[in-house]
Amino acid sequence: MSIHPTPSHVLSVAAPPRWAVWAAHLTTLVVLPSGLWRIAMVLGHPAGYTQDGFAPFETPWAKVWMLTLSVVCELVAFLTIGLVRPWGELVPRWIPLIGERKVRPSAAAVPAFLGAAALTLIWANVPWWWTYPHEDMTPTGNLVVGILYQPLVLWGPLTAAVAVSYYRRHRTARRTASVG
Repeated sequence: MSIHPTPSHVLSVAAPPRWAVWAAHLTTLVVLPSGLWRIAMVLGHPAGYTQDGFAPFETPWAKVWMLTLSVVCELVAFLTIGLVRPWGELVPRWIPLIGERKVRPSAAAVPAFLGAAALTLIWANVPWWWTYPHEDMTPTGNLVVGILYQPLVLWGPLTAAVAVSYYRRHRTARRTASVG
C-alpha cells in the first residue's frame, strides 16, 4: 500500500503490457556496454586502441566528453521507463514547479517517437562496424568494440515500440473518458 494514493487519471490508463515493460528496461541495458567501454577509457585503459590511437582520448576534454556521453546516453535510455511507469503520467512531486502535474500524453509520446527515429538513424550503421577501417585500434580491440556497440542498434526500435504502447494506452483511455 502506497503512502501517496495514485491519482484517478493514472488509474484510467491501462497497465502497460509486460513486453513494453521489458522493452523499456532493456533500453537501459543496450546502452550499458558502450558506456562502460568509454568509462574504461576515461579511467586510462586504452580499451582496444593502439598507443597512438589512444593518445587523443587522454586529454581532460576527451575524458569529460566520454563520461558525459556515457551518462547522458544512460539517462536518455532511462527516460523510456517513464513510458511504462506512473511518473510518465504524473510528474513526480519532488520536481520543482511542475511536480504532481499530469503529463500530456503528446508531451511524452512525441519526443519518444522523434528520439526513436533519431536513435535508429544514428546507430543504423553499427552492424557494419567491421567493414570500416580502424587503423588506430588493435585487431582484438576492433572486434570487442564492435561487439560492445552492436546492442545500440536496438535502442531506437525498442524506444519506438514502447512509445507505440504508451500512445495506444493513452489514446484508448482518452476515448473511454470521452465516451463515459
